This record gives sequence, structure tokens and C-alpha cells, in this order.
Amino acid sequence: MTNKKIKINRAPVLTLWAAVVAERLGYNQSEALTLGKAVAGLNAQSKGRRLGIYEEKKDEDKGKDKKDEKPDKLEFIELLGRGIPAIKTAHGFRAAIKGEEIDPESVEKYLKQKFGEDLDEARGAMEKLAKAYPPKKLETEAYSLYEKFRPKIPEGAKGWGAKGELDFDYIKSLAK
Repeated sequence: MTNKKIKINRAPVLTLWAAVVAERLGYNQSEALTLGKAVAGLNAQSKGRRLGIYEEKKDEDKGKDKKDEKPDKLEFIELLGRGIPAIKTAHGFRAAIKGEEIDPESVEKYLKQKFGEDLDEARGAMEKLAKAYPPKKLETEAYSLYEKFRPKIPEGAKGWGAKGELDFDYIKSLAK
């Protein structure tokens, strides 16, 4: 088989990887998809603030978000070094942004749109990598593994939204 590489933005790659890791850690697919989307969103927010693309929240604005989050229902799930706000629903956990649960179908649609016909192959490569680690070890190594295979993009603001190369064979090779 030829070495499969695609051009893609980092956000969907992180979304998919975090979802694959969450599943390996025992979350069902719907839960995992929402957690993956939240990890990518939180990473984008912090990187955007670091690059000056997003403004840092003022202290009074930070307080407003806290009130909106329905703290009695909110739990935090640790994934890829991030505390993900989540709500327990009748269908299991759903990651929540500002108290609103993320819809797993919308995340799957997003991934299909970004990866196109390569989604199953990308997911398969990432699943192979995730399964190469016992869950506890994967929990601690997942983000550093992502840093190894994520698409290379220009540094700083020039790289914001830029596509880079994702090498499926390289992801699989990390599993050995």
C-alpha cells in the first residue's frame, strides 16, 4: 500500500484523536465525539488568546460564564491534559461549552466534512496507535503522541487555520 498523506487543518485531527483516545479510555462513541470536539475547541481558544487572535476575558466576563454553566450538573473529565466540562444526560456524558451540551452527530458530520473519504482510514490509523498503549499509559502519553503526528504548520499567527500534511503510515508506525 502506498504511503497515505492528506492536507488538513489541525483542529479536526485533534478532534478525531481525542475522540479515539476517549473511546480507548472507556467512553462510548457519542460521549467520545463530544469530548474530542471540546478538547480541540479549548486548545483553539487558548492558542488563539496566546496569538492575540482572541481577546483574554475580563474578570467580570469570566464570572458571567460561571453562572451560565449550571454548576450542579457540571462534571469535569480529564482528557489530553485538559479538564473538559461535561453534563450527565440520559444518553451518557456530553461535553458542554458554556453549559450547552455538544451534539455528537454534529461532530461526526464535521469530521466527515473535514476528512472526506479519508475519515475511516484516519480513524483506523489513530485507533491502531491508541490500542498500542494500555489505557492508563495512553492517558498520560496521548497529547505528546498527537504532537508527534499532527500536521506541521507555520509558527505563530501565520499557521492559524493553515493546513499541513497528516501521514497515516507515520501514525501507525508510532504504534510499534
